[in-house]
Amino acid sequence: MPVEDSLANSIGLTGYAVESEGIGGVLKARIADFRVEEISTKISLDPKGRFTAANVTLTNWETNRFISKLASACGISRNRIFFAGTKDKRAVTRQVFIIDAPLKRVSNVSLPDVEIEIIGRTHQKLGFGNHRGNRFTIVARGCCHPDGSPMTDSEAMDHIGKIETTMKEKLGDGLFPNWIGPQRFGAGRPVTPVVGRHVISGDWEGAVMAYLSFEGDENDDVSAFRKHIRDNGPTEAALEIIPHWLGFERDLLRHIIANPEDWVGAFRKLPNNLQLMTVHSLQSVAFNRTIKARIDAGLSLSTPVCGDLVGRVDENGQLETSSMVSVEERTLSRVTRNCQLGRLVVTGQLPGSITNTPEGEFGKIEQQVLNEMGLSECTWEVERIRRLTTKGTRRPLVTTFSEFQYESVPIAGDETMGEKWGAGVQDGELWNPEGACIRFRFILPSGSYATTLLREFMRTPLQQL
Repeated sequence: MPVEDSLANSIGLTGYAVESEGIGGVLKARIADFRVEEISTKISLDPKGRFTAANVTLTNWETNRFISKLASACGISRNRIFFAGTKDKRAVTRQVFIIDAPLKRVSNVSLPDVEIEIIGRTHQKLGFGNHRGNRFTIVARGCCHPDGSPMTDSEAMDHIGKIETTMKEKLGDGLFPNWIGPQRFGAGRPVTPVVGRHVISGDWEGAVMAYLSFEGDENDDVSAFRKHIRDNGPTEAALEIIPHWLGFERDLLRHIIANPEDWVGAFRKLPNNLQLMTVHSLQSVAFNRTIKARIDAGLSLSTPVCGDLVGRVDENGQLETSSMVSVEERTLSRVTRNCQLGRLVVTGQLPGSITNTPEGEFGKIEQQVLNEMGLSECTWEVERIRRLTTKGTRRPLVTTFSEFQYESVPIAGDETMGEKWGAGVQDGELWNPEGACIRFRFILPSGSYATTLLREFMRTPLQQL
């Protein structure tokens, strides 16, 4: 019996590439079980460069909160710190940061669970997505059958092999659905698309109140704060009980208390990239639902049909949106061949004000998704903060994974596990502490999500990923 997954439903992350029994299990039972190393683009160094380049290793840090702490420690605005992508919080991550601050000041920064390795000076900035991909080493623990009984090492390995083979037969070698993972929507609290819907509607009070009060998988102190906001609104009393680590929430709260009714000003207290992420995450829900709708319609994600919009992918696996073309009957055979060779890829909607839309059956599917989400009449224009207006774009329906390896590892002692493991299996979860542990290794291009790849093999509720 499939487990109801409200988180997956809220972000459109439902369905799978192939029908199969998964291995169950849970990720991030230990922080060290989830490791990400960014494969960065080459940094051109110059002793006279304006910026400091550094490799930063974070343990259990949310990227935006780390940037705020780093900026404060360096005495600069967070807008003077550049990076290629946000990473998982409950993980050990390594990536390049470019910091507009003196080298000595950066090297003197001391933060808990942070290692800063200075690379040198550079004139070069980094933009979002400006890296070649990420290398992952991830352990899934407590593998089990759908009935919750423990799965042996050999059973788990066999299931993984079968899913990999079937996915290859259906989509192509080294391809899987390009779902947008739960990290895009807020770890444990998928608030960003909720806020984004208020933003594109011009409902700034709704946007701020949603960010402050929306419930998630958080501790009791945070839950009590958010309930206070829901029950009483933004009050001085809320400032007295807000947990100290909710820095963004505190900034919003202080502003609206000092400036009643200035909801736009309060929203602007969020970092610029987080403001933009609220709109992008709503687009992402539409994209995920588009993938699911195409699967349900019996259409291949990797093989085009007439009317599809296809585009070229560059050497880093990134879509060249400027070169997209509509598939016609006369070009179908040639385009199909180029998709099989990895030169072209079928795309799906990240809707906006002037997004190109496909013709034919898939065009109807995309429109139906927007209708169901209540976005068919949306202009995506944000008049009060123009930079949040989005034209929309397209995203490949499939993406690549490479150097894929998996092996069994010993069951670790309970004393090394985190709180979630110690609490045991909860209602609605699918894992068994006596089940097999499997270590996965693979590389993904930038913009792809490890959790959505492993989800294809595990088939567990998102809260376990």
